[in-house]
Amino acid sequence: MAAPLIVHDPKDAALDEQEVVILLHDFTFELPQEILDRLAKGMSHDHGATAAADPQAGHDMSQMPPGGMGGGMDLNDVSYDAFLANDRTLDDPEVVRVDNGQRVRLRIINAASATNFMIELGALSGSLTDVDGRPIVPVIGSRFPLAVAQRADVRVTLPASDGAWPVLFQREGDTALTGVILATKSGAVAKVADQAHHAIGAIDREAPMLYQAAAPLPERRADRELAIDLTGSMMTYRWGIEEKAAMAHHAHLAVQEGERVEMTLTNRTEMSHPMHLHGHHFQVVAVNGTRVKGAVRDTELVPVGGAVTLAFDAANPGKWMFHCHNLYHMLSGMMTQVRYL
Repeated sequence: MAAPLIVHDPKDAALDEQEVVILLHDFTFELPQEILDRLAKGMSHDHGATAAADPQAGHDMSQMPPGGMGGGMDLNDVSYDAFLANDRTLDDPEVVRVDNGQRVRLRIINAASATNFMIELGALSGSLTDVDGRPIVPVIGSRFPLAVAQRADVRVTLPASDGAWPVLFQREGDTALTGVILATKSGAVAKVADQAHHAIGAIDREAPMLYQAAAPLPERRADRELAIDLTGSMMTYRWGIEEKAAMAHHAHLAVQEGERVEMTLTNRTEMSHPMHLHGHHFQVVAVNGTRVKGAVRDTELVPVGGAVTLAFDAANPGKWMFHCHNLYHMLSGMMTQVRYL
């Protein structure tokens, strides 16, 4: 089961905007355990879901250096019967009635189990103002990537004339579409195809110089630095999180209350991984070794061959899950804990 939970900022009550919540899912009639069992036997459940023919696909990538594979990457390892926006497909999409010239705040939640999407606003232009519930310096555009478990607030101002405007979401590495329709009371709603003309490739993680935190973490030197490899193989369908210094002593990531922690995640696999930390927000502070002042969020997509450094303040004592939010990867080993000493 899944449902959106929206925590409103009291200051937003004064804004003249209509709020539209969109919850995205991937849906299958097959039991997830059956899919996982087949993947564990080395039988890919999705065919043709690669960015390019990859001579290394299916081989252990644990020794792959950061910076790319050269041959390509796997984008989807599970096929689905449908992709849903608010529990509906484009055969019968939700139609949200809006006023002419209305300002609309799209609150988009990627609740899929294993699917990244590209937000497609079509003829509309929007302002991306928040990611994972935290404000960023607004970015203007009509296409925004949204990895599994990420959230995005996009504000649009509709034309003054009557009409209907699809807000679509295209599956990474595929032509499949889902979405909702914004339409004025008198706007004619036309049929929208559930397949794009062309497949898209791997979605880009946010450009670090574009997605900048509006409320960054205070400047501070790291007290603890963790070097973490994301490991795995499509052939064995085993995935892992390996921090060698920590794992030599215990099977979790150790921190101490009050520390500024920096985790550098290096992806040594043939798939990207949306990495999610419970109980904290972190800031993206480096990409492939280059320091940046990136967004504050709780889920970051680590691309194939890439390295991303995430900083957070250890101010919430407990035992917190840290895992890939592709749920098949998580259940196959890409999960650990951040534990306070």
